[in-house]
Amino acid sequence: MAKVVVLKCDTYEYTQVKEAVARGIALLGGPTAFAQAGERILLKPNLLAVAAPEQCATTHPAVFRAVCELFSSSGVELSYGDSPAYHSPEAAAYKSGLAEAAAEWNIPLADFVRGQEVFVPEALQNRKFTIANGVLASDGLISLPKLKTHGLMKLTGALKNQFGCIPGILKSEFHVKLPQTVDFARMLADLNIFLKPRLYIMDGIMAMEGNGPRNGSPRKMNVLLFSTDPVALDATICRLVQVDPELSPTIIAGSEAGLGVFREEEIELLGEPLAQFQVSNFQVNTEPIKSYPRLGKAARILTWLLVPKPVIRGEKCVRCGICVKMCPVKPKAIDWHNESSRENPPSYQYKRCIRCFCCQEVCPAGAIEIKKPLFRKLFAQKQR
Repeated sequence: MAKVVVLKCDTYEYTQVKEAVARGIALLGGPTAFAQAGERILLKPNLLAVAAPEQCATTHPAVFRAVCELFSSSGVELSYGDSPAYHSPEAAAYKSGLAEAAAEWNIPLADFVRGQEVFVPEALQNRKFTIANGVLASDGLISLPKLKTHGLMKLTGALKNQFGCIPGILKSEFHVKLPQTVDFARMLADLNIFLKPRLYIMDGIMAMEGNGPRNGSPRKMNVLLFSTDPVALDATICRLVQVDPELSPTIIAGSEAGLGVFREEEIELLGEPLAQFQVSNFQVNTEPIKSYPRLGKAARILTWLLVPKPVIRGEKCVRCGICVKMCPVKPKAIDWHNESSRENPPSYQYKRCIRCFCCQEVCPAGAIEIKKPLFRKLFAQKQR
């Protein structure tokens, strides 16, 4: 039986967060169950971008600070870090409030800019990764994900959080090599096979719904979750927001990789009743994610007709060009095509678009949204 601790915490007031974090870890055996005095442990928060805590795009500093205090007081040598999609780790840490919290306990920011190649012989699919030096220099990892929606994976949770252990622009290469969502999920499972975080603590006090993982709407969920099983933890958050765990590609891939379990009868919930936190109107994609056959022109037509696509809302676009810079395909799917100026927003050539949604993820203005094609909507109505 996998254990998932579910605890109420309805504010980021530090005393309450600290008590909840201490209780959650105690229910799983206490700090010494995960790290011994003198060990070098890396804390891996979600630092997607340069964003203030109230935007709910990053792990909140109160949760991070509570974990820092608990393990530092136990004699553990901590470091922390993440590799944001576009900005520097330092800028993201400063804006999110994590740098200030880390400074209270003299916890250094690890090197997430440079990395080394590693091999994962037991992987399902991807046996080679470049991992940040700061990760490789540690004895173990504690993952601090944020409960958010995600354009590609429905939800970004415990398993997805480790993608930030790959430095910088190297992450976008996987979107090009693995355009199929199922293949991308297997890659995330392989990454977790290598990293093997010792503990996962999810910040769901204020979650993000809608146009996540950066530009969605804050949603008060009042919950912190703890587990050593990332699959069970992700399955539990799916049940919180009424998403079938079997429709999550990362959960299925994680289960296939032996990283954990997802069925309700295999998970022991500790702490508060799960029903206390469940909501029925969380804005998240609840449809199955499908893989489409690679059949040349026929597959491309199928993609245009059925697969959701990124769309720019021109009135919100600030013409910063970050979406163009982050598009991983060559030639780029989004660009100022055939235009000599930036008076108008960039535009898409959807024949090139692999639906990785990197542009939507990094847009600082929230101008890019994921839209279902009209044919897909009509097809879904006909199927009912």
